Amino acid sequence: MMIFNNTTSFPSTFLLTAFPGLELAHVWISIPVCCLYIIALLGNSMILFVISVEQRLHKPMYYFLFMLSAADLCLTITTLPTVLGVLWFHAREISFKACLIQMFFVHAFSFLESSVLAVMAFDRFMAICNPLKYATVLKDRMIMVIGLFICVRQLIFIFPIPLALKSVSFQERKELSHPFCYHPDIIRDTYSNPWINSFLGLFLQLYMTGTDLLFILVSYVLIIRAVLSIVAPKKQKKALNTCVCHICAVTIFYVPMISLSFTHRLLSSTPRVICSILANVYLLLPPVLNPVIYSLKTRTIRQAMLQLLQTKGSWSRNVRGLRGSLD
Repeated sequence: MMIFNNTTSFPSTFLLTAFPGLELAHVWISIPVCCLYIIALLGNSMILFVISVEQRLHKPMYYFLFMLSAADLCLTITTLPTVLGVLWFHAREISFKACLIQMFFVHAFSFLESSVLAVMAFDRFMAICNPLKYATVLKDRMIMVIGLFICVRQLIFIFPIPLALKSVSFQERKELSHPFCYHPDIIRDTYSNPWINSFLGLFLQLYMTGTDLLFILVSYVLIIRAVLSIVAPKKQKKALNTCVCHICAVTIFYVPMISLSFTHRLLSSTPRVICSILANVYLLLPPVLNPVIYSLKTRTIRQAMLQLLQTKGSWSRNVRGLRGSLD
């Protein structure tokens, strides 16, 4: 590896950081963080399992919820090893290649979740504004095409980011602000001019999430206009209630993501501990709260979960009873 003035195009390692200045409390901080990871893993896995086995949930709205939970679960699994590694074992070092791979998947699954939220807004628009065409437009084949399109879209636009980072000269042991690899954090304070990489990251941020968010806002403007045209107040309330979960999911996803992105790009003097807190909120808030919100607010999912738990409980009692009779 060629090094000139303590710089290198390919640093051997990056140093991850969990909560700067709170290193002595990492063990205690890891307890709530670990609990949040467990909730995210179990909650999203439960949503995926329930939608898979329950025939009555094989509808467009729940297929898109399946995609959302899958994106949340994958994002959680992508960052879990490094976050808990730093908090539990102070394992801060991560190789350059491993960091690029993690960064790729973090941004890919994050942008994928943004696209799924946009598709879910379209689902709500069709259900409220064009209910007669809902079943004919959102067929199973169309849903598969939509899912394939948004996945390919992420790969095409995210793949150039790791390639562009190879032209940047890094410090030999660059210290990051988060316990995972995040593009704006990686290119900050580099020796070479990071303008191209920063512009590329900002362009993708604005294009991918900006167009998705704009599509969501336009959809809800049309939804509100359609709801206001309904004469019966009860029907208005019922129509809006179907959008509450999605509005909550949009809020808890976009607010932390936009805050973290602008903090890195526009507010360079922000304390590192603030950036670290925002990063962990951005990572954990949507995967933790989305299953809770949809389980509590969606009666069909709640009933399906309770039914599965009751079925499992009765099966366990029958097995114990059979064992007792054999003894």
